[in-house]
Amino acid sequence: MDKKKNILIVEDHALTSFALKTSLGTLSFVGEIFEVGYAKSAVEILKKNNIDLILLDLGLPDIDGVQLAKEIRKINNDTKIIILTSHCDKEEVQSCLEAGINAYCTKDIKPDKLSNVIKDVLDGSMYFDSSVSAYVMQTTARKQENDNSTIKDCYNLTQQEKRVLILLASGNNNSQIAHKLSISINTTKVHVCSILQKLNVEDRTQAAIKAIRESLIV
Repeated sequence: MDKKKNILIVEDHALTSFALKTSLGTLSFVGEIFEVGYAKSAVEILKKNNIDLILLDLGLPDIDGVQLAKEIRKINNDTKIIILTSHCDKEEVQSCLEAGINAYCTKDIKPDKLSNVIKDVLDGSMYFDSSVSAYVMQTTARKQENDNSTIKDCYNLTQQEKRVLILLASGNNNSQIAHKLSISINTTKVHVCSILQKLNVEDRTQAAIKAIRESLIV
């Protein structure tokens, strides 16, 4: 990162907000740090400043965090959004996905791990806490039960990579993908690796999440 990134903390709990700001202040790639406790204030900050990333609490006192995420997307679709929550509700996770968030973390995440997540998200990656990633994969699989699913022509995926992504997003492992496409395990691994690189994600779960969030599979 050549340019330092401005971060907005949207958290109504003063102690949590202070801890986050203190931790972020030690990171070399972080520029200005803003703090607000209300969604309305967050919108005002976002409209007046160049905010690269938002750490967003879902339990805000004025507007639900998911609704705020949708508002943020209307104001600046490029701003990265990381959800920080103290609980993991499945319906909430799905709502967050549909709102276009980039990462979903629980508040017990370790500071060094959060720092890495922030850096990765700023670089274009996605992250979902292990406590919800399995649910996300299951949701993706349910959405892709139709064998006639196709991949939008994005990210320069080859036809075979598109077939692999559909099966991957449906919850198939490498052996199952290889069997269904009549290719070897090693070839499957090569395709999966290429897909992850082209989608700029780190693992299969992130690839499936991105396929859902960007409606790549139709």
